[in-house]
Amino acid sequence: MSETNEPRANDFIQSLARGFAVIRSFDAEHPVQNLSEVAKRADISPASARRFLYTLETMGYVRADGRQFALTPRVLELGFSYLSALSLPEAMQPHLEQLSRAVGESVSAAVLTGSDIVYIARVPTRRIMSIGITIGTSFPAHATSMGRVLLAALPEARARELISNGPLETFTSSTLTDVTALLEELARVRKQGWAINDGELEEGLRSLAVPIHGKDGTVAAAINISTTVNRNSLEQMQQVQLPQALDTARAIEAELKLL
Repeated sequence: MSETNEPRANDFIQSLARGFAVIRSFDAEHPVQNLSEVAKRADISPASARRFLYTLETMGYVRADGRQFALTPRVLELGFSYLSALSLPEAMQPHLEQLSRAVGESVSAAVLTGSDIVYIARVPTRRIMSIGITIGTSFPAHATSMGRVLLAALPEARARELISNGPLETFTSSTLTDVTALLEELARVRKQGWAINDGELEEGLRSLAVPIHGKDGTVAAAINISTTVNRNSLEQMQQVQLPQALDTARAIEAELKLL
């Protein structure tokens, strides 16, 4: 960094960024890949992918089985220090379990990482999505209730930057991808203090999210209740589940102040 703490263009280490791109190329839908698949998903050449995979294999983060590659559990070390220092998952878990029992639905917590949300705690009651959600699962923030709560907590200019910089993925016919419309939705979420997502991430899925404020008063995370259109109407979510979610958020915030 320079003396003014402003990053310079030559401070960016491209090889490090590509190494993380290789790691991120593996996900729930692509747990095992060959060299060509890794290169394509990480947007690098096969030769570069081969070098990165060899390095990661040597370090114990990747295992090779013939021409197939997969991550090893050691990659969890990359996020463990952050989660341990955060204190949020441990403080949240009992409250999320209590909320899940009260509403009879799956309950989760997530933080914002760039333009994505990452799950840090979860209490599943049934599988309601085609993709299984576990700790560490990420989704684009614009298409989720927790993501909108977290984006709405940012300065408007920063929120605009995050949703304008990359393509906004369309998951269903209901997914909101227009930047102006999204900013208007974030303004509404910011004003009311909660968000509801109705079938924008997956058809038939509904979720309600509220923010969790840290000791300094800023939004540190979000929690949500996930359900389906057949189980809960939007009116029921607002009238019954929203007050329960807000009560849970206040209980978590009270505990965080003691940590």
